[in-house]
Amino acid sequence: LNDGEKADVADAIAGHYAPVGPNDACPTAPVSVAVALADKIDSLVGFFAVDERPTGSKDPFALRRAALGAIRLIIENKLRLPLRTVFEQHYETVDSALRQVKFRKDATRRPEEGEFQEFAPPEQPEEFERRKTKVSSDLLDFFADRLKVHLREKGVRHDLISAVFALDGEDDLVRLLARVDALEEFLRSRDGANLLIAYRRAANIVRIEEKKDGTAYDGEPMEGFFRQDEEKALHASLTASLQASSVLLQDDNFSGAMAAMAQLRGPVDAFFDNVTVNCEDDGLRRNRLHLLDQIRGTMDAVADFSRIEGGER
Repeated sequence: LNDGEKADVADAIAGHYAPVGPNDACPTAPVSVAVALADKIDSLVGFFAVDERPTGSKDPFALRRAALGAIRLIIENKLRLPLRTVFEQHYETVDSALRQVKFRKDATRRPEEGEFQEFAPPEQPEEFERRKTKVSSDLLDFFADRLKVHLREKGVRHDLISAVFALDGEDDLVRLLARVDALEEFLRSRDGANLLIAYRRAANIVRIEEKKDGTAYDGEPMEGFFRQDEEKALHASLTASLQASSVLLQDDNFSGAMAAMAQLRGPVDAFFDNVTVNCEDDGLRRNRLHLLDQIRGTMDAVADFSRIEGGER
């Protein structure tokens, strides 16, 4: 301020390390949030890019604190930030800088013998993409672990975080937490609790039979093999539920998606009460196993229920 800088710039400089700890205030002004978040993501991507990561109780570069700070900045300011994209874009910047540093470090010529070229030769495109993807994926896993710690202190179940974070492409923390809240509410309901039991039962049966038969039952069941009304009703309900929940998930209507899935309870219960899966007719048996796997696939579109405590992979 004494040097004539604007107030928002001065505030951003003063608070760019914040939040440092759990009791530290989180910046809310746009410039302050941008600078504080950029500082933390720069540190995290840079250190992960050179394989300097926390191990056990050792965290010499305070990367856990940086990740928790970034998580708080995103959540408390409700930032719709695609983390994977941010990590990958910044990795490209970091990679260029690292190649320059590596070249100068490895160079044996004296400066006066000629100018150094600006960069070391780049990696092959395939290797570069592999490294970029790995750093981004590792950072998402790291954020998931830190998020569990952050939310556990607030009483949120860690397994629900895992169930949602396991979904492909889910890297928006604000959307993720909204999905977790809807999942938690769903599991507290009678329909949700019973469907979780049905999911485990279906997953267990399929897993056992897949191991015994040496094959996967992840294909679509054939309607021509249905013999009982309960099979037909369950298949129709699964198809309708998946279609409805897909539309609702695209609109971030997670409570609505859970409600659509709750409609499965009746048909699922009726199927297990009246249909023998492992019957003598092998074609019928295999088709019913495909139908059971469809239960698993439909529910996993909303969250990975195998990661919920007590679920079977």
